[in-house]
Amino acid sequence: MPGVAFGADVANLPASLKDPYSEARNCMACGAFTAAAMIARKILMNVALSLGSGVRDSFKSYVDWLAENGHVTPRSKGWVDHIRDKGNEANHEIPQVTKKDAENVIVFLEMLLKTNFEYPDRVPKGN
Repeated sequence: MPGVAFGADVANLPASLKDPYSEARNCMACGAFTAAAMIARKILMNVALSLGSGVRDSFKSYVDWLAENGHVTPRSKGWVDHIRDKGNEANHEIPQVTKKDAENVIVFLEMLLKTNFEYPDRVPKGN
């Protein structure tokens, strides 16, 4: 029986992000750390699409678009790259993703989602 989903809920997520984010958190709960990293990478592309990137020619271009358009701060760009790199390793390398690496991926993903979808709606109207 899986444990409690890792990380926190994020309010105001579009459907294209809500289900995959829940899936990533549930992967952590049942020890599927490689799967969590793989879906976290996919979520980055869906974040860019949800924020208006349009269809891009490469995965890297989605990640670059997030940074170039202010959806990722300059100091956070390294974390986006980390999610991308861990997802790539999960897809293309033999070693499994460690629990610690998967936790880091989900923690940053949560921050990215909260910053772009939950927190903006917390600002009182008229400000």
